[in-house]
Amino acid sequence: MAAAETIEELFGRLRIAKRSVLSEEPAYLLDIDISKPAQSESSHFVAVSCSNESIRIYNRATLTFLREYSCCPGMLNGVRFAHARDSVVFSACTDGTVKCWDVRLATQKAVQVFSGYPSNVFISFDINCSDLIICAGTEKVEKDTFLVFWDARGDTNCASKSKEPLGVYSESHNDDITRICFHPTKPSLIVSGSTDGLVNVFDINKDNEDDALISTCNSDSSVSFIGWSGKDYQQVYCTTHDEGFSWWDLAQLDTEEPITLLHVLDVRAAVCIENDTLNYLVGGLYHEKADKLLLIGGTSTGNIHLISCGLDGLNVVGALRGGHAAAVRSFCWDATDESLLTGAEDAQLLLWKPGATERSFAKKTSLKTASSVQRRVRVHSTSLRSGKK
Repeated sequence: MAAAETIEELFGRLRIAKRSVLSEEPAYLLDIDISKPAQSESSHFVAVSCSNESIRIYNRATLTFLREYSCCPGMLNGVRFAHARDSVVFSACTDGTVKCWDVRLATQKAVQVFSGYPSNVFISFDINCSDLIICAGTEKVEKDTFLVFWDARGDTNCASKSKEPLGVYSESHNDDITRICFHPTKPSLIVSGSTDGLVNVFDINKDNEDDALISTCNSDSSVSFIGWSGKDYQQVYCTTHDEGFSWWDLAQLDTEEPITLLHVLDVRAAVCIENDTLNYLVGGLYHEKADKLLLIGGTSTGNIHLISCGLDGLNVVGALRGGHAAAVRSFCWDATDESLLTGAEDAQLLLWKPGATERSFAKKTSLKTASSVQRRVRVHSTSLRSGKK
């Protein structure tokens, strides 16, 4: 991003550079991650979590399909590459495991399996920035909801027996844990979001769960996406399943100032888009060079809208049209070359780059089948704890 270039100008130059070939078994593309090599290099791989209970691996430069992993009878939820090993990718599974795959190997067998407890159904997870700790969040079973932790270290060059958890947090959420996100640079900090409406920040270096809980923020609704933002990533934010948005500043915890920076009940009603509308939110991203928090939303016909977040409210800064034919469900921003990957219900994976030109253009029609991962969302508005030190 050029020094004088604004966010509006940057996203205004994004064009379709590559488009994946439609698979023989089309599926919704629900989550995307890219491998994380040395800063001087480009990412080599793209991993996509699909609604047909699989992970697909693509070449980052060409979007050529490489291989696919499945976890029958469980469903794979989310994908995350290791930070220091660009061929190692993880996924949580509803069979109560987190599985580790080596994308260089043409085997269907996971190279490492992290096992939870018998009742665990994992629907969210993340790995910390030092690649040392994995955390996964469970669905609620009877009265129990868990954050489960493992030591991520191990020999991923050969399959080994399942690794048992280091421990769990069980008291801080009372419903499905839908999102987990470790801090980008501080390996002991983690934020979790749930259908109970709570966004909890923990320091896992502490001896127990009660001491580890730094702050509890209430989004007043079921959390669909969470992330870190701001200088030194001292802020957290979330979007909700009913298209709300909340943004908090953890740097204010030791002051008399309120930690809430912005709370929007319905982003669709808060923004005005000329000749278009906003149907839903996909999530958010923090653009470090520009020091801007952005939301990504879209329309049922595949248009993508980019929304800038400020203390004075939300502003639409750009739109990407003509790429997808159905609702966009996932994205991944690559800061190394200012590019954007998007996945949608039309089964298409698109790479957007500044000033790019797509050689062949063939917009795909929407899938006709309903997603197998659509879940009933329960919205909670009860305030529990506004904060904890």
